[in-house]
Amino acid sequence: MISLGTILVATDFSQPSECAVKYGRALADAFRGSLHVLHVVPDSMALPWATMADGMAMADVQKRWEVEARERLEKLVAGLGTGHVPMELTVRAGDPVREITGYARAQAVDLIVLGTHGRGPVAHMIMGSVAERVVRTAPCPVLTVRHPQHEFVMDGTVALVPVEAPAPDPAPASV
Repeated sequence: MISLGTILVATDFSQPSECAVKYGRALADAFRGSLHVLHVVPDSMALPWATMADGMAMADVQKRWEVEARERLEKLVAGLGTGHVPMELTVRAGDPVREITGYARAQAVDLIVLGTHGRGPVAHMIMGSVAERVVRTAPCPVLTVRHPQHEFVMDGTVALVPVEAPAPDPAPASV
């Protein structure tokens, strides 16, 4: 039997990520687990232009990014309704792949849920894919969600068992 006690959703606040949060919430509810929602902001001191700026100003920028991200996380999950699902909201700074996989290891996460933009091969080659790199390096299974595609989450519940399609009408007998 599959046990999903701790589910991590990493969000960049895009539509696919919002969809992933709904999946994560519904899965946590279905498996009576906890939901961790993580957003990774850039590390302002690691940005190329940071060396030209005042260190104190960069610390202020970093703090503002983290506060704004926290507010957005709270707003994002407010509409979900927590029900009986314990939630943990976290903001980290750094490389998204390292922070997501590190958080998953530290919290003994059972499943990571990520939204994916499904960019074409050229955009993927130029920008890379956080989702793909997380899939390759994660310490646990990863569910990637595209928006809009299969909607398994309906009214806050997850359809874990595929619904059988009705049998086709028998072909009329030829005379």
